Amino acid sequence: MSDSSPVRTGPVVLDVWCELQCPDCRTALDDVRALRARYGDRLDVRLRHFPLERHKHAFAAAQAAEEAQAQGKGWAYVEAVLERVERLDREGEPFLVQVARELGLDDEELDTALIDGRHILIVDADQAEGKAIGVTGTPTYVVGGHRLDGGKSQEGLRERIEEITDGLLAGEDA
Repeated sequence: MSDSSPVRTGPVVLDVWCELQCPDCRTALDDVRALRARYGDRLDVRLRHFPLERHKHAFAAAQAAEEAQAQGKGWAYVEAVLERVERLDREGEPFLVQVARELGLDDEELDTALIDGRHILIVDADQAEGKAIGVTGTPTYVVGGHRLDGGKSQEGLRERIEEITDGLLAGEDA
């Protein structure tokens, strides 16, 4: 017996192009949390960095998030920064180090990572890839080859992501 339908061997990947100084990305957190709760390990939610020039601390925040990821608390760090974007606007890099301390990360190592730039290439690569696929603002979601722009409105995006994800998990073309 032969079955020609595609077999999913891993989770569906959802790339979230995000900027940690973006109020719209903070709004998107509820959708990301709901998607993670609904799908668990069947959905791999990946943070992709797209710092915007108009936010002067966004590039440093992306590097700090990478260092937090290296220390095992990437998403917790991202959520903690996004929950307080106004403080990042006002306080800049000292706020990024403070968040690391609050989460029990090695805040001195995070500060050193901001100084030595060890994560710049990751942030630059994310941004270049985003530009190459047409990302122009944040948040932008990519799932199953579909790019969904959340920078203008979050309205209906979670439902569309769920529709695409459900189709991919069922082995259908979304």
